[in-house]
Amino acid sequence: MNKYSIDKLPGDVRLELARKHKKLRKQKGLSQNELAERSGVSLGSLKRFETKGQVSLESLLKLVFVLGRLSDFERVLEADNDLKHIEKLFDSKKKS
Repeated sequence: MNKYSIDKLPGDVRLELARKHKKLRKQKGLSQNELAERSGVSLGSLKRFETKGQVSLESLLKLVFVLGRLSDFERVLEADNDLKHIEKLFDSKKKS
């Protein structure tokens, strides 16, 4: 974590994802070899992800698909559906 901010840094999030992934894999009773085979991700890539948090997006999505958690990524980068900022634009035009 950045010593000047309470926000997490990308590296913090990366390592946290790796830790959560490893825990979920173990909860599902899968070895690294089994998950690598089922997902089509190389064992080396899987090991690197679980130790260093480094993985391609494609490989990460393949891994979480096998773990039944691909839907967790569907909301990532979703546009904000809050229309209040649009309503403010119209309100300001009425006052003119």
